[in-house]
Amino acid sequence: MTEQSLDRAATLEMPDDIDAINRLYRERRWGDGLPIVPPSAARVDRMLAHSGRGRHELVARVAPGFGAATVERIAINAVMAGCDPEYLPVLIAATEAIADAEFNLQGIQATTNPVAVWLVLNGPISKRLQVNATFNCIGQGNWANATLGRAMRLILQNIGGAWPGEMDRATHGQPGKFTFCCAENEENHPWQPLHVERGFAAGDSTVTVVGAEGTMNMNTHARFADELARVIAETMMHPTSNEYVHGGEPWFILGTEHAEIFRREGWDKKEVKRQLWERSKIAVKQLSAKEIDRARASRVSELGELSDDTLLPISPRAEDIQLIVAGGPGTHSVYVPCFGNSRAVTRRIAI
Repeated sequence: MTEQSLDRAATLEMPDDIDAINRLYRERRWGDGLPIVPPSAARVDRMLAHSGRGRHELVARVAPGFGAATVERIAINAVMAGCDPEYLPVLIAATEAIADAEFNLQGIQATTNPVAVWLVLNGPISKRLQVNATFNCIGQGNWANATLGRAMRLILQNIGGAWPGEMDRATHGQPGKFTFCCAENEENHPWQPLHVERGFAAGDSTVTVVGAEGTMNMNTHARFADELARVIAETMMHPTSNEYVHGGEPWFILGTEHAEIFRREGWDKKEVKRQLWERSKIAVKQLSAKEIDRARASRVSELGELSDDTLLPISPRAEDIQLIVAGGPGTHSVYVPCFGNSRAVTRRIAI
């Protein structure tokens, strides 16, 4: 599709009054419930200067409305979220990633589940943009984390058409649907960082998109790898999980202290994943009757016929479990249960 065939973003004449602008955005449901930065022509132009691409170039079609995510439209939502202009290449790569068929954005955007899009940054750009990977990395207080995650939500809503109660059918939603973004702590890491594990060079800058249902803090003073793996696996085991029904891709943010316990005893990422996969299996009969029917329909080709005593793995393979290392010191890690029928996608950021 040529850029001439794409509709350009509309322009509006507005008074220089932030309250009036925000009233308009509330009335037209262009925001996320928080005040926005007016996307004036000058602000959008400053943002576009960092894109390296044509203003009206199509990056992706964003489900479920399949709106045209042009570079300009991504930039407009980035301005609204408060992003610095240098952040735009991250959002362009992330928009490409969410449109990958493996990610299943149609399902994520329209489900009743509270799934949010989580951005994970790796490589030199994380430090350049000062994306938080340490204390409170998925909490408040960092400009890049907050505005990048928020901009992705506005792209999903304003370009993808997923307005709450309309195409976005989430029963409750979650705070991660305002913003969900962090970097991996590559400076304090016992293994290969995520982007290298996924086939990129250590010097590449990447963004990974994850369909995350929420977060669960795991506070344990376990001192040995075997004990730590056991309590983490038992945290994963919950019969209401979409991942047991479909065969998912659970994620973990390992705190540096927990990662060090595994490293000290010689466990690499592969061994951690294998241990968690084996230990987190649950009997089919632990699911509700309806979820048993859904699991049988969804996983019969993978597991064959399921009896009540069949042990159901949370993911098809141990390597489907995903780990990053992030956060500050402390005896905490985070379990991030995911949508189930979605797979994370990583894209290189063109700088």
